[in-house]
Amino acid sequence: MSTTYLHFDTALLPSGWAQNVRIRIGGGVIREVEPGADPVPEAERHGIGLPGMPNLHSHAFQRGFAGLAERRAHAHDDFWTWRDIMYRFVDRITPDDLEAISALAYMEMLENGFTHVGEFHYLHRAPDGAFYDDPAAMACRIAAAAEISGIGLTLLPVFYAHSGFGGAPPHAGQKRFISTPDEFAKLVEGSVIAVASLTNSRVGIAPHSLRAVTKPELTEILSLARISPIHIHIAEQTREVEDCRAWCGKSPVTWLMENAPVDSRWCLVHATHVDEAELRAIAASGAVAGLCPITEANLGDGVFPLGDFLAHSGRIGIGSDSNVYISAAEELRLLEYAQRLNCRARNVAASVTASTGRFVFDAAIAGGAQALGVKSGLDVGSAADIMTLDAGHAALACRAGDALLDSYVFAGSGGIIGDVWRGGEKLVSNGRHVRKDGIMARYRKTLGRLLSS
Repeated sequence: MSTTYLHFDTALLPSGWAQNVRIRIGGGVIREVEPGADPVPEAERHGIGLPGMPNLHSHAFQRGFAGLAERRAHAHDDFWTWRDIMYRFVDRITPDDLEAISALAYMEMLENGFTHVGEFHYLHRAPDGAFYDDPAAMACRIAAAAEISGIGLTLLPVFYAHSGFGGAPPHAGQKRFISTPDEFAKLVEGSVIAVASLTNSRVGIAPHSLRAVTKPELTEILSLARISPIHIHIAEQTREVEDCRAWCGKSPVTWLMENAPVDSRWCLVHATHVDEAELRAIAASGAVAGLCPITEANLGDGVFPLGDFLAHSGRIGIGSDSNVYISAAEELRLLEYAQRLNCRARNVAASVTASTGRFVFDAAIAGGAQALGVKSGLDVGSAADIMTLDAGHAALACRAGDALLDSYVFAGSGGIIGDVWRGGEKLVSNGRHVRKDGIMARYRKTLGRLLSS
């Protein structure tokens, strides 16, 4: 087992900021953290060290049409019209295409502060709706993309059976997503095999949404989860909430809390349109609210009531979702800025006198790690997922302690992230992924074919 030493002038540990921090890495895991230490001769020296950020919600293939749905084609343009465009794009994607696009997305995540991703993976079938010979063939391509890029992976195969509440039949645009519970069990089994060779990988399950699963199906597939993460889209759009009430007389979160064993294994993705009682229930359950501010803004979904949720000690994490723009700092920035616009106030997330940048960063690290079933932070036993900030960047001039995070989140720009390690392997050097040229060349070739067909 090889040993690597890193030495930081300052680093954010679970206990807070520390100076002259020496970290010993072995087998991809942090073996020793020693503040106030002299650097050993073999140590690689850096200024500012931070833990890598978990990305709890991604649809990697959507990176391929980022920016191509920004024309108004309807009198009322919203999530549902965007979804139609996504369905047309997804019909063209082959297994090779999925791997190439996902590798590009994962590379960009690493360059922009994310070191472990939860891939909410629902593209299972061939374009004609038939399963591949290996039902988990597309999951294998997601795992291959994670290996190419080096990112940590929690693979979340998605159960999707219906087009609407109450078991409505799926429509043609969803033919590549559909499974029965028995088929889904085989997908989960295949996904476990697909990630077996990856370090620090996990497999969870993801009922797509209450639109896509009936109560008996939900009960059946939850038996596959055991202690694994469980993720679900919920209450993302107002129409979804209205349709759910029309079906059962209750909102999606209320129905879920009454009909499923929601606990700390769960991540409720978006949960945008919730009332006070639902916020209390989510917080009390220990589940994580998976917030994706860039995508939620891009789709016009609405704003999660963050301040009220935090008042109930709710847990949050961030995800890049549609991957229209990938940046951990930008997700955190927009998370807080949306609250400011909605509440007409400043520093909504933090308590009085506290650093907002530090608060949202810490909360997203802890909540993201919980949602993905991993241990995170610069701590013994955690995967060596580490990033540096460029101490010479203008946004960080004359800053120290929490002011570094405030400036990283709210005043940073391109080039502020220096190096990134994932599982002890240095994958980003001076802001550039070590395999960028090859990943980019393959991606360009793939997009050239997809967008010309």
